[in-house]
Amino acid sequence: MAVRTPISLITGFLGSGKTTLLQHILSSVHRKMAILMNEFGEISIDGLIIEGENISMVELEGGCVCCSLLGEFEAAVEEIMDTVDPEIIVVETTGVAEPEALVFDIQEGLPQVRLDGVITIVDAPAMVQYPQLGHTTRMQIEEADTLLLNKVDLASHEDLEKLEEKLRQLNRQASIVRTERCRVDPDLLFGIARERELNPPQHLHQTEFDSFSYSTPAVIDRNCFEQFVQGLSPAVYRAKGFVRFSEGTFLFNFVAGRWELEPILVRKSILIFVGKGLQSQKPQILETLKKCERT
Repeated sequence: MAVRTPISLITGFLGSGKTTLLQHILSSVHRKMAILMNEFGEISIDGLIIEGENISMVELEGGCVCCSLLGEFEAAVEEIMDTVDPEIIVVETTGVAEPEALVFDIQEGLPQVRLDGVITIVDAPAMVQYPQLGHTTRMQIEEADTLLLNKVDLASHEDLEKLEEKLRQLNRQASIVRTERCRVDPDLLFGIARERELNPPQHLHQTEFDSFSYSTPAVIDRNCFEQFVQGLSPAVYRAKGFVRFSEGTFLFNFVAGRWELEPILVRKSILIFVGKGLQSQKPQILETLKKCERT
């Protein structure tokens, strides 16, 4: 009987740290690996972040891998197996993905691979700020084999204790690991291979989030951009991308009001905004952002 290739799912809500974990895995796991990435929106920011790494990568864009792109996911895995034959496959799902359907599909529809484990990243400060869990976040936690309670440096000890108890109530089987910037021993992430008894998923996934993008070859005025970010509509939950200032280009990460800039070697400004009811606010957001462009 042929040995089936292990496949691991990285899931977690918008901005929890999935790409950060993927970068950590790529720098610390020295095995033949293939990455399958699924992003919410029409521009692949995460793919550009890691494209310089020496890996085999397939990207699925324009939908959610757990539902509308399920057929494309199966085809992508088969292509990876035929062309790369990796030791490990890692799937980074979009932040609004519900892993139940994907887990079932891997176990029932892809005989050449086996599910190794589901790694769910939980944004500690966001969970403190928004204690009422949505359906998607709850499912991501319940399906996990490993829960990474991330950004613990941004939450108090008391809050972390309460969060761990809340996570245990939702999932008593998963191990809980506290992390900063998803730095974790990779041995805790792979080789899980928990047996699962699954029924076909009944839930019809309909995300309540939408998105739009912005790009420009112009240089962005930094002071203007920072004022723009400070005044972003509360409807924007997540924004990310690259911003080109006069002093260089920076990776921009915005989650639930918190944001940061980190230098990166990209030559243009590309941003994606994700939130609820954004289409009505898109013209105003873009108009304000364009005022920061400089020749």
